Amino acid sequence: DGDSHLSAYERKRLKNITENAKFFAALKLHESAARLNQLTAKRQFHVTKRAKPKKAEDLPARRRSMRLLRVEPPDFPLRETLASPAEEEYPQVPVGPLPMVPEDEAENSKWTEALLSTWMRISELKVEDADWGTPDIKRYQESLSSMVLREENIRKVVKARVCSMAIHPSKSTILVAAGDKLGHIGLWNVSCGTEEGACIFIPHSFQVSCMHFSPCNPAHLLSLSSDTLRCGDVTRAVFDEICRGEENFSCFDFLEENACTALVAQWDGPVAVVDRRTPGMSSELSADIGFRRTRTVHVHPVDRQYFLAAGSVDVCVFDIRYLKAKGNKPLSSLPGHTKSVASAYFSPVTGSRVVTVCADDKLRIFNSKNIQVLLIFKRQSNKIKTHKNSQPKPGWAIWDPKQEHCFLVGSMAQPRQIQVFQDNGALLHSFCNVDCLGSVCSINVVHPSQNVLVGGNSSGRLHVF
Repeated sequence: DGDSHLSAYERKRLKNITENAKFFAALKLHESAARLNQLTAKRQFHVTKRAKPKKAEDLPARRRSMRLLRVEPPDFPLRETLASPAEEEYPQVPVGPLPMVPEDEAENSKWTEALLSTWMRISELKVEDADWGTPDIKRYQESLSSMVLREENIRKVVKARVCSMAIHPSKSTILVAAGDKLGHIGLWNVSCGTEEGACIFIPHSFQVSCMHFSPCNPAHLLSLSSDTLRCGDVTRAVFDEICRGEENFSCFDFLEENACTALVAQWDGPVAVVDRRTPGMSSELSADIGFRRTRTVHVHPVDRQYFLAAGSVDVCVFDIRYLKAKGNKPLSSLPGHTKSVASAYFSPVTGSRVVTVCADDKLRIFNSKNIQVLLIFKRQSNKIKTHKNSQPKPGWAIWDPKQEHCFLVGSMAQPRQIQVFQDNGALLHSFCNVDCLGSVCSINVVHPSQNVLVGGNSSGRLHVF
């Protein structure tokens, strides 16, 4: 009667709540639960009193996902034949040098020999520097328009998502290397034009986050995973181990033209200096630069004592000569980023420009000399999603090494495309093909002297324009 001001629905609801409360009270659930808790506590006390402390070797082995460890599941064996978790063995890439043997050695040994022979042959040829000349945007646009994607230039080179790519500087042969999230490295001779032109190696246990052909010796392919930096030497057919640690590496760049030293970034912030000439697999220096996260590092193309680091919301320039273990201060900071920064790179010839990609869906162009923001513009339909220890999507903005004032970035706009921008924000060209390109190319690489662009997607496919 006191609820006459309530609606019919509210009165019905209160009535149901009251009846349910009376029903559960009649079952005496609270008293039963209390008695059960007392019995359980008493039993646990007696068991704990009699039990002996367990040794570390007596503890069961932690189960690990067979999918993440690239192990095929058993073909529905009987219950009695299943091995215990402690008896299961999961293959891991061993420490130290690894032979350059493909995953399917028995099936495609001739293909692999031909591919490695091609890599060795084109590495022996002298690689001439690109003719930069005077920037001619109209002629550059014409060259971009002449680049097309054909069905024969699309191939699944690795098994999983492409996390990094590198392209050989040879002018005669298009040789592309791709690293995926499972630790595989796929080599593809695009110029071959047949099924025999690709093979897969497994030099890492985790995703290959960064790769570069050595600028002084393209017979060397350096690849970085979260726990190791390796050098694939085709002349000796071996993947050497340069550096190993538990620091969870994210990216690297060469400090010198001879590629003897490298700057390696770590996901949790610090950077390390690695010298290939010193014995052992530890870094020469690990420096805390004050970042919570470091995604990319890039060395200035002219003044190589300076490097650019991009992290959570930080983009800073440091001097490698003054790095120490702690207390490092940047020479300058590139401000304005309010969300995670996916990448930051100097322009390829003079380093006078810096392009950054941020999770606020904006591209920023800086003048690196006086750290002045030249331009901020938003890309249409181009959301960036980042995750811990993973590459951002749609990916990094990379400069075209043949053009000082132009860069490329993958786009999520429909139809799927790779966009080329000038440093004044002008969209110069969009690489697309409705019939052949239907996915986002999050990782891209451009040939240093030829009109060749390669885009990699999340299924392991490479698209060559």
